[in-house]
Amino acid sequence: MVINFGTTFKIAKHVKIISRNFSEQFPKITTHYTIHPREEDPRWKDISMERFTDETDILIVGGGPAGMSAAIRAKQLAEQDGKELRVCVVEKASEVGGHILSGAVLQPTALNELIPDWKEKGAPLNTPVKEDKFGFLTESLRIPVPVLPGTPMYNHGNYIVRLGHVVRWLGEQAEALGVEIYPGYAASEILYHPDGSVKGIATNDVGIAKDGSPKDIFERGMELHAKCTIFAEGCHGHLSKQIIQNFNLRKNSESQTYGIGLKEIWEIDPNKHSPGRVEHTIGWPLDKHTYGGSFLYHLNEPTPLIAVGFVVGLDYSNPYLSPFREFQRFKYHPSVKHYFETGSRISYGARALVEGGLQSLPKLTFPGGCLVGCSAGFMNVPKIKGTHNAMKSGMLAAESAYEAINAEKQETEGFEPKVYEDKIRNSWIWKELKASRNIRPSFHNPLGLYGGITYSGFSIIIGGREPWTFKHGGPDHKRLKPAKECKPIDYPKPDGKISFDLLTSVALTGTNHEGDQPAHLTLKDDTVPVKTNLAVYDGPEARFCPAGVYEFVPLESGEGQRLQINAQNCIHCKTCDIKDPSQNINWVVPEGGGGPAYNGM
Repeated sequence: MVINFGTTFKIAKHVKIISRNFSEQFPKITTHYTIHPREEDPRWKDISMERFTDETDILIVGGGPAGMSAAIRAKQLAEQDGKELRVCVVEKASEVGGHILSGAVLQPTALNELIPDWKEKGAPLNTPVKEDKFGFLTESLRIPVPVLPGTPMYNHGNYIVRLGHVVRWLGEQAEALGVEIYPGYAASEILYHPDGSVKGIATNDVGIAKDGSPKDIFERGMELHAKCTIFAEGCHGHLSKQIIQNFNLRKNSESQTYGIGLKEIWEIDPNKHSPGRVEHTIGWPLDKHTYGGSFLYHLNEPTPLIAVGFVVGLDYSNPYLSPFREFQRFKYHPSVKHYFETGSRISYGARALVEGGLQSLPKLTFPGGCLVGCSAGFMNVPKIKGTHNAMKSGMLAAESAYEAINAEKQETEGFEPKVYEDKIRNSWIWKELKASRNIRPSFHNPLGLYGGITYSGFSIIIGGREPWTFKHGGPDHKRLKPAKECKPIDYPKPDGKISFDLLTSVALTGTNHEGDQPAHLTLKDDTVPVKTNLAVYDGPEARFCPAGVYEFVPLESGEGQRLQINAQNCIHCKTCDIKDPSQNINWVVPEGGGGPAYNGM
């Protein structure tokens, strides 16, 4: 046999290049233990995995409006009855309210019930609504739409607030009642009793290197066991979605549908400032088949501030759409541009929000606990409000948990607050959601925005008493069309005065994560972003993420691209987990205290 060494060398060189390109294009991105178990990693062989354990009566996961309201109500009940009741709240932000972002116009209904003397106690509700403005935008015009008393957009009696400040104040009220609050402790794992009921949670481990190995400072998280655990994580919570799946809580409901809300706070010319004014728009710059709109609220603070934001429904279909850049483009509309021309942007942030309403509510209880607030999905879409419903649901959950704990019989080791479902159905939450149930899905029609507006007007006039209920039509991640079926969107370049680039914006969020830790944006398969998302949808994660976490970068060979995850940028909005067309991304908690540091967003 004759061997041609020249040919053999060429073949070997070609194979080497192919191998190098494959590993370069599909590097190991995910090192998190939820994807690569420690039991299979020899680096963890001699590491002690023992955890300290503590016990409480009621455990609340998440210190937002719903969680704090649940904690306060539980302690109020115990105080009334003269009983000892330990209530603990774990919160992943480094301080209470640090991850809170909302519009926000607060309807004080639940607050009036929970803390009737909130004014005397100094609640930061400083801006009563004085004026409502609503408009339909074309590219150059704003067509006024009247806001009538009794309609969802009528806000008189409500307050423009910086919700993070309200939540921080609620935390102070909770601590005054004896609630134990643990900020900087992220709940990372659900614990179960042998009978399958929820036992509590474990907080996240710390001291894990980026490659997934233990550092010398590795420290195991702790276990918190509870008689009843209330999940108040907010929209698309990391543990709540597991609870919903594990107990099949969506068996009789539709998939949740979501939006992404982006927000900035601006200091503006005092001559253009009107404290108490609430402005909303729909229409431009979105096309008629993309749900969304803007808000602009004038705050009453020592400096003339406005909160401006833009919401885009995550059921949009064009993979080239960028919610962030739509927001930046909106600010050039002639009806709002004057606010920004002489203004100064001081804050930025983004958060996903639940829009499914009544149809998408899961079963709310399970052995060992329940879901409250946006973890369940109580936002009222036409009102663009969810805080009052979140607070009320937390209060009702606390009452139900308290009753269950003090009842004579319990079927499982973990206490299930079964009366919570009935309390919700008999409350004004249910009445609100039932009346507005068809408004969001009505926008799925051949006329899009125009058909939705027409139907919404009809539904509002009859008080939501129509005998039918529309469906949403499937989860948001299935809505994207292949890139070849869509037209790229030409967005204007940011000018650094009215519009801005993504990284400059993220710098205003105060986001910080320990750099040497496994990326908490985990991929079930590291090859899918390039093989599917990039190949079919032209890499939509690089556009729907409002923080520049996902980036497709050229290979050193010059042929093709690979995905890079900038996990330090993550502002915990959960959009990627929701909108990824392959459902390959699973958002898990980073080390406690990581994430944005919002100041009253």
